[in-house]
Amino acid sequence: PSKNFVMKTHSVPLTQEEMDKEFKAFLHTFFEEGSFLERFPKVYERMKRLGNFSVISCEHLLQNKELMTYLEESRF
Repeated sequence: PSKNFVMKTHSVPLTQEEMDKEFKAFLHTFFEEGSFLERFPKVYERMKRLGNFSVISCEHLLQNKELMTYLEESRF
């Protein structure tokens, strides 16, 4: 935090442990042995899961009335 910006945190329905576990699984899949064609479907599925986690978090934040009020009042 500084005079130029304010840092706020808001909870989402996912834990840091869940995110870490999913990201590690993605990295493991990404760097595992095998041909590109064998790995691609697995990597794609892991990427979709990570993307879904992001969507869930964003949806949750958009439904946070306190956050939305703050953003409106600060003319963000």
